[in-house]
This record gives sequence, C-alpha cells and structure tokens, in this order.
Amino acid sequence: MKTATWLVAVTSLAVVGGGAYLAGARGVGQQQLHMLVDMAVAEAQPSKPEGSGPIIYYRHPDGLAEYSAKPRKTPDGREFVSVRESEDISFTASGITTTEASDQPKTTASRSAATKRKVLYYRNPMGLPDTSRVPKKDSMGMDYIPVFEGDQPDASTVKVSLGKLQRTGVRTATAEMASISRKIRVPGTVALDERLISVISMRTDAFIDDVANVTTGDRIGKGESLFNFYSREIATVGAEFAAGKGDLRSDAGSALRLKNLGVPDEVIRSIAEKHQVPTSIEYVSPRNGVVLERMATTGMMAKPGDPLFRIADTSHVWVIADVPEFDLASIQNGGPVAVRVRSLPGRTFEGTVDLIYPEIQQETRTTKVRIELPNPDGILIANMYADVEVETGVQEPVVAVPNSAVIDTGERQVVFIDKGDGKFEPKDVALGMRGEEQTEITKGIAAGDQVVVAANFLLDAESNLNSALSGMATEEVKP
Repeated sequence: MKTATWLVAVTSLAVVGGGAYLAGARGVGQQQLHMLVDMAVAEAQPSKPEGSGPIIYYRHPDGLAEYSAKPRKTPDGREFVSVRESEDISFTASGITTTEASDQPKTTASRSAATKRKVLYYRNPMGLPDTSRVPKKDSMGMDYIPVFEGDQPDASTVKVSLGKLQRTGVRTATAEMASISRKIRVPGTVALDERLISVISMRTDAFIDDVANVTTGDRIGKGESLFNFYSREIATVGAEFAAGKGDLRSDAGSALRLKNLGVPDEVIRSIAEKHQVPTSIEYVSPRNGVVLERMATTGMMAKPGDPLFRIADTSHVWVIADVPEFDLASIQNGGPVAVRVRSLPGRTFEGTVDLIYPEIQQETRTTKVRIELPNPDGILIANMYADVEVETGVQEPVVAVPNSAVIDTGERQVVFIDKGDGKFEPKDVALGMRGEEQTEITKGIAAGDQVVVAANFLLDAESNLNSALSGMATEEVKP
C-alpha cells in the first residue's frame, strides 16, 4: 500500500512538472496550471469510502455546527451534505468511537449491535434542560450527547453533589423494625361511679321523728345514724313478732315481714331479745360516702319510695374523656391511662379504659370514653377538669421510619431512599400507625433502607422539577 502511494506521488509530481514546462513553452495561462495541480493532488489523495445505511441527518458542507433533519441549502445555494448511519458517531462499551472508515476495521457483530440502538434525542452536555432532535453544539462548542432508546435515566431520581449535600443539610436514617407508640391527649371530667350511689327511702308510710346532724356534702361512715322514724305498720308487725317465739332463724312469718319493710337486722334482733317494739326506729347509713342530697326533715311524712338521702361512695371515681372520632380506632378497653388534674399540680393518677361509649356526639364528633380511677383519699371531686393521656400503639415490631422522613401531600405519601453516591430515589409508601417519633410503613420500603429525614422537601422539589423537564423533553423529541 505504501509503495503504491509513493508511485502515485512521484507520478503526480512528474505530471505537474511536465505541465509547468508545457505551460511555459506554449503559453498556457496560470489558471489552467492551477487546475492541473488540483487534479493531480486530488488523484494523489486516497478516496474516502461512501457511507452505508439510511440518511439520519444533513450537515453543513463547510463543517460548521449546523445540522438539519431534512435536505437543506446554505445561504449561497449549496446543498447540505447527507450523513448516513455508518458515518455518525456511536457509543459502545469501550467508549465513544466513530463509524467512519479507519485503519482498524470493526467486526460485523459490533457494527450490527451499534446500528440496532436508536437515538431518541440529544441532550445538553452540561446537564441543562435543553434537548435537540439533531446533533448540535452548545455555546462553548461542546457536542450534545445522544440519548439512546432504553438509556433514559429515571426522571424522578435526584443526583446531588457531596458539597451540595453538606450545604443543604441532607441527613439519613435507617428504617428499622420497632413498636409504634403514641399518646392521645384529650380533655375529661371527673364523675361519680354510678354503681356506688345509694338512695335512702322508706318502704312503708313513716313519720320522721328526728334527723341526724348531717347535711349535703358531709362525709358519713357506714352504720352512722341518719334519722329516726315511726311506722304504724312496722309497729304492728313488730308486736306480733314480739308476742310470738321471736325465732330469728325463721324465714317466714313476722320476722320476714319486718325485713321486707326495711327494718334493720339490729332492730329485729333487739325485738326478739326484749320482746318489745321501740316507738322510734333508727335508720343508719348503708355505706361510707358523701351526702349528695338531704331531703329528710324532722316531722315530715315519708311515703314509700320518697328519697330521703343520696349517698355516694367516692373511693372509686370515673373520668369521662372526649376522644375525637379519628382517634377512636386506636383506643382499646383495658388500655393504660394517665390523668392529671389542674387543681392538683405534680400529681398523676393511673387508671385504665373501662368503657367506650357506643355513640358519637353529633355536635363535636367526639366519643365519650370512661376511665376508672382509685380515689382512696377522696381527693378527686366530681366535675373536676382533667387532662387525659391514653397510651396507644402497635405492640408487635413493624417497619418504622422517623416521622420527618414521610412527605405527605394528601394524595400520596413519599419517602426518599439514599441509593449512594449522592443519588436519592422517591418511593411511594403506604402508612400505618403514626407514633410520637416513628411512623409505620406497610408498603414501599423494607427494614434496612436508608431514608432521608432532613431536607427531603428540597429533594422532592428537585425531583418534581426533573420529572417536569423530562416530560417536556419527551414531548419535544416526538416526531
């Protein structure tokens, strides 16, 4: 090949020399001489092989950075040069190579693999949101980079440099298996236990002879005197019982009638022993407690069923809490509760959820929850205002992330995953129980994933921007 080239060069020089001699001898003009020289040089240069494959675009005939997808002419009327598939650049595993003729021939397999991939569009080499359907150069003369079919990056993935990570304050944490706990804080009021309230009344007509020195609000012990009364019916039955054998073990006869009329056991025992009916019978308190109401007065005539006293045992009280409807599913019977009363700062009363009322208040959309509290010293008083703290949560370990890792837009919940090397990928997740510090993830990520817990809103904004620009670029390159 080199010998042939050398012979062509020598021959060309000889032709040029001869042509110059003839031009001088016969008077040929200088213009004709230049034409002969150009022809000789063109013959001496090796011919460029023609490209193969379909025409993919057209370039400027002078090699300027001007391209066209259709046949086109320059301002001076010259045609743009067509560029076929084999003449364009292609990207292989070893790097960027040209498909033009070279000293190192390529194999047929590599050539066919290169031509199988389709160029979708060309993107800006500096990463700016600018794309082109044809090859192009930027303002600094750098070639736009082709994007092949199947090589489009995930538009939602965010790439952040290490320096930018430090400036924006991006921090990550590990998703882990943990138990979720949460405290529901709601208002409540102290109420008396309805089961520990007694109403004192007579079972027969009676005259109140004397009332003990107890008033509403007084504390009274079990067995203490409330009032004395006289009943003609009780006196008649008592006389029959005293005239008889006075057998207290008998469940029939006068003794049973006295019990049914509400005569205390101590009075019946006294009649049996003394065989005498007292003119005035003492009525004592059936329980310890506080006098809620006193309707009995000296000299009054009490009809059967008329309430004379109301006494409440305050050793146990209720707290009625108003729980919002959206928190109702988190509360269960038997759950631990802490109650604090504003009038007793520094003290906390421990109790349990006893009952969830089966009704939602239409006006407030809340449900009443009953809590039982021990009150041995009687310090808790009815209608006190209380701050109720109900412990709720999931006892079994679940996949959990810090609360700050979740971006909740209302329509979707997103968590950013740290993929390493400054890459962050958004993941749609399904949420479960939300605790004080952690949130349960039921779908989307697994334990061990690195999630972003700080500056994730900045990543979300950049991810949305990338997706929007990618969508605009895709629309732009559509034919």
